[in-house]
Amino acid sequence: MTSGDLMALMPILILVSGSVLCLLVGALRPGRYLYTAAILVVSAALLWSCAVPDAAMLPGLSVTPFSRFSSAFLYGTGIISLLLSISYNSRCGIVGEEYPATILFALAGMGVTCAATDLLMLFLGLEAFTFAFYILVAIKRGSAGGGEAGLKYLLNGTLSAAILAMGIALVYAARGTIKLAELASTGGGVPEPLFLAGGCLILVGMAFKLSLVPAHLWTADVYQGAPAPVTALLSTSSKGASLAALLLLLPLFSTWHGLHDILWLLALSTLLAGNLAALAQNNLKRMLAWSSVGQMGYVALALVAAPSGGTRAAAFYLVVYATAGLAAFGVVSVISDEDGLDAIEAYRGLGYRNPLAGAVLAVAMFSLAGIPPAAGFMGKFAVFAAALRGGEFVLALVGILSALVAVFFYLRVVVVMYMKSSDAPLIPVRRLNCGEVAALLAPAFVMVLLGVYPQPLLKLLERIII
Repeated sequence: MTSGDLMALMPILILVSGSVLCLLVGALRPGRYLYTAAILVVSAALLWSCAVPDAAMLPGLSVTPFSRFSSAFLYGTGIISLLLSISYNSRCGIVGEEYPATILFALAGMGVTCAATDLLMLFLGLEAFTFAFYILVAIKRGSAGGGEAGLKYLLNGTLSAAILAMGIALVYAARGTIKLAELASTGGGVPEPLFLAGGCLILVGMAFKLSLVPAHLWTADVYQGAPAPVTALLSTSSKGASLAALLLLLPLFSTWHGLHDILWLLALSTLLAGNLAALAQNNLKRMLAWSSVGQMGYVALALVAAPSGGTRAAAFYLVVYATAGLAAFGVVSVISDEDGLDAIEAYRGLGYRNPLAGAVLAVAMFSLAGIPPAAGFMGKFAVFAAALRGGEFVLALVGILSALVAVFFYLRVVVVMYMKSSDAPLIPVRRLNCGEVAALLAPAFVMVLLGVYPQPLLKLLERIII
């Protein structure tokens, strides 16, 4: 390994080293300063990932503009989650160095996933950050909901990992290689049955990571039971890393027409199930969980139209969704206490009790609903435009109707915050600290910016995604 290779690998090494040091130092001298140290570690990894050369080849890894962009975006979500966690964990009694250390380990796994050049490294990266989330979801000791959520996520996740590993084994048995470039270059004509079987199993495993129907049933329970900052990270960065992995895998099946049919069915069922289930929810975290299932349906819809620019639309939509998800779960984090604050009615008058939190949550709801000038409108426009260019008129129509249904449950939250009066006096919400204010303003600013000026990001994605 040359010095250049080592420099390219440095962001991942920074995160792994920071995770280990956080565990060791925290065991000797625990304290909240570990969160600040973890934020500095992630910031260093983010800055380094932006400064490394455009291309560097390593065993099983390749630093490319795509991996750099994906990693930087994911590290940014990690910083927001850590900022939200400092005060939330203090209020809820979540102590110990394992929390920031595990987040650093999860981000390192995501960085490996985005830069993987073979199936083995891709699998290790995916399962590294998934394993970290098994711990984070159930990290609140004594929480029955957290323990149940962690167990459900663990059982579903291990099954998904087994299916994914079996798919990789079948693909290797069919082609004799696990390198993504070689697998993509040898895929001429109709793939052999063994390769198709492996590919289908890989798609099932990835459907779990992205909460696509029918591998979505874990989502609502896990999102509700996990600590709010963990849910913010799980609903955004894990989806981003999983989409990056799926974009690396799609060229392997580019000549197989059956991939289009499978993605078509996944998109249709996910759009309908996610948005219809969200209509019946009175719990904000469960509503956001089911709506995230529906949001991933739009990502799948874009992937159906991959030949018409759908991959770029999917990546853009994921960025837009992630900013809105961070903002929404960020508000839940700063408002919640040890008992939680999950019922939608509990946010009655929030726009007056805490104007900043109410405004950020309202912008997030507008973005998720696709109402301009929030970024969600541009994200849905990009997805539907790609689908129509690709001739997917039926699926585009279903997506548009689903978006109209989703407007109801998203705007319901805004109505509760600003338009429903209460006989009881409004109880002021505690003052937010500087870290919480920054964690709310950053995604809100990005949502508005991408809503009115999305061209730079779209052009960047056009350059780095084929």
